[in-house]
Amino acid sequence: MDDAVRAAMAKWPAVPAVFGWLSLDARGQWRVADTPVRHAGLAAFIGRNYLADAAGRWYFQNGPQQVFVSLAYTPWVFRLAAEGTLSTHTGAAVDTPSAAWLDEAGHLLISCADGSVGLLHDADLAQAIESFQTQAGDAVDPAALLDAGAWPADAGIALASGWVPLSPILRREVAGRFGFVTDPTDESPDNVHCRP
Repeated sequence: MDDAVRAAMAKWPAVPAVFGWLSLDARGQWRVADTPVRHAGLAAFIGRNYLADAAGRWYFQNGPQQVFVSLAYTPWVFRLAAEGTLSTHTGAAVDTPSAAWLDEAGHLLISCADGSVGLLHDADLAQAIESFQTQAGDAVDPAALLDAGAWPADAGIALASGWVPLSPILRREVAGRFGFVTDPTDESPDNVHCRP
């Protein structure tokens, strides 16, 4: 978190929160009132001050104000580099991937040792599919992953950090399993509720 943000929080400790204004789309793009944030400095500022509360609601600490984020899918969107390393939509390295998940629509998610989860950017999916393999290093046919009932027992994905298991998951189970809220709300009359 930026020092200026910490100072603003100390100076104004009781600023109402905002809901329904800021969102994160499935490609890792911040959106304000459904308009993409194109200013690189603003996007970086949001990313540096992006946190979750104890209830799993993700927010941007905008000075003294919490601006809660509506999530298109997961709190993180991951990019896969050619060498198999992962980074978040904020540019941070993902050092501890522990498992991968494929939902019924073909979205690839990667969870980490700290309990976080990210959706792999769709532009990187073809590269990821080429890395599907068994723990022994044999290629996994992507067609074999279309039926969760016939899922190969040792399917996984080879990343730069090592092989991680790949399992099926239903999209409706993701937020509960990983403890985040996709559309945070709060009924306090002191908070600001905006819907673009």
